[in-house]
Amino acid sequence: MSAARRSPVPGDGTAAAAQAPGGLTGEPDARVPRLLEAVRSVGSGLEPHSKLNRICETAAELTDARYAAIGVVDESGEGLADFVQYGVDEETARRIGRRPDGHKGLLGALIRDPDPVRLANLTDDPRSCGFPAGHPPMRSFLGVPIRVQGEIFGNLYLTEKRGGGTFDNDDLDMLRVLATEAGIAIGNARLYEAAQQRERWIDGSVAVTTALLAGGDAEDALQTVAEQARRLSGSAAGIVLLPAEEGGLEVVAVASDHPSKALGVVVPPESELVTELRDGKPVFLADASADPRLRTDLTQAYGPVMMLPLQSDGRVLGALLTPRSRDGRQFTEGERTLATQFASQAALALMMAESRRDRERLAVYEDRDRIARDLHDLVIQRLFATGMMLESAQRRSNVPEVRRGVGTAVDELDVTIQEIRTAIFALRPGSAETPSGLRTRVLREINMVAVPLGFHPGHRFTGPVDTLVGELTGKNLVAALREALSNAFRHAGASRIEVSVDADVLLPDGRPGVRLAVADDGVGIPDGGRRSGLKNLRRRAESLGGASWYGSGIGEDGGGTTVVWQVPH
Repeated sequence: MSAARRSPVPGDGTAAAAQAPGGLTGEPDARVPRLLEAVRSVGSGLEPHSKLNRICETAAELTDARYAAIGVVDESGEGLADFVQYGVDEETARRIGRRPDGHKGLLGALIRDPDPVRLANLTDDPRSCGFPAGHPPMRSFLGVPIRVQGEIFGNLYLTEKRGGGTFDNDDLDMLRVLATEAGIAIGNARLYEAAQQRERWIDGSVAVTTALLAGGDAEDALQTVAEQARRLSGSAAGIVLLPAEEGGLEVVAVASDHPSKALGVVVPPESELVTELRDGKPVFLADASADPRLRTDLTQAYGPVMMLPLQSDGRVLGALLTPRSRDGRQFTEGERTLATQFASQAALALMMAESRRDRERLAVYEDRDRIARDLHDLVIQRLFATGMMLESAQRRSNVPEVRRGVGTAVDELDVTIQEIRTAIFALRPGSAETPSGLRTRVLREINMVAVPLGFHPGHRFTGPVDTLVGELTGKNLVAALREALSNAFRHAGASRIEVSVDADVLLPDGRPGVRLAVADDGVGIPDGGRRSGLKNLRRRAESLGGASWYGSGIGEDGGGTTVVWQVPH
């Protein structure tokens, strides 16, 4: 080994090391095949995290070190985003607790000054800040930087040379070669991971666009946006917010592993974050639980959060939130870019779906207006004429039975004319004013569905529903009623529907609540049938601390379906 190769390195605390008993430190030539094999091993595979584990293990075996680790520098360049280690078992790692963050001690010094460091006893170094309780003893130390495409990726650390010796210049040279090859391999892995990540986000955007344009339920489509955003970003939840009637942004879809009470929560318009989102500006929070600008408990249980405007062609339709757990890692610049593009694509699909629904709604209104005119101008006039003819015939008849029969027919015609007039009123657009009472809103939903059904559903109210039921609960109850009536109309083939709203219910936990029940005599729910509507009802109820289920209906022998939806007041 030449003198140049044995030149000292910064932090070198030892002279030329003696050969460790039983080791290979004095036989560099014997380690060349192992180094070549290590380079080949490090270069194989493309999954970044498993590659870091392999580099640690290879470095430890190559230098006869007991422990090895790689500290990955975060985007700020001031701390560690990840810490991968070899040689410390799981039980010891649990005793040690939190992994190093790189803000202090020797690891922090190596981040600020990424040059090779070799120490005979790292505890004697003034930069060392000691070990936490339960940490295994470590003395000899060797650290080299890992560069990826010229930029510092992190540092590779070795400690505790087996046999009690110290790391020598040959170990340093071996580690430098390995770190160089590791930088190349990590760079390739990063490129591969970025390509895979882009492909996943593109696939997610396609799934969202397909769901929004497939003509299904709007709630199902928004739920798809939330679920895809959560999955693709690796977040604890995906949350979609749309403009609320009273201003601000309202949570309309939530995807998470556990029932969420966020559905229906409104972030007030006074929030600075709402202003930024409605101006089309993305917001990235490092710790949502400590940020007071939200003015709601929506993200108090979370840490890093991306808040992205659903924006297309200068129009902001709402917002998309992807929060991670409190101890979750921060979102990278690449993840932020991909998520912002995903939100823009979802917004474009929302606009296209909204335009299509507007066209369909306009066509329905035009058709309903035509039907209403025909009913008024043709059907009612003919019924009037028929009634007058029957009354004339009744006056001319001298047979009492005939007179009674004709009178009954005339009365039935009068009832029919009143029912047609009610249908005409329901077909025409109503007042722009939104009814304030829950009872009135429920009746309006029932009347609206009467025309396409061909009959008027029955209804029953129990208790003071207008005074006991709160605004948020009432709004969700009306939405649940609309969903249940829609399911009955589209799938049940029912000839009879009964709606009941009971505000005097006691929930299983003793809280007062309100129960909505929609019963029909239709075909029931077939095995393996579509249940997205029922899932929406259950999700909406659980978000308010309630429940939803279904059972037998009001048809013969329990035929049909009864959907029950109950929540606290």
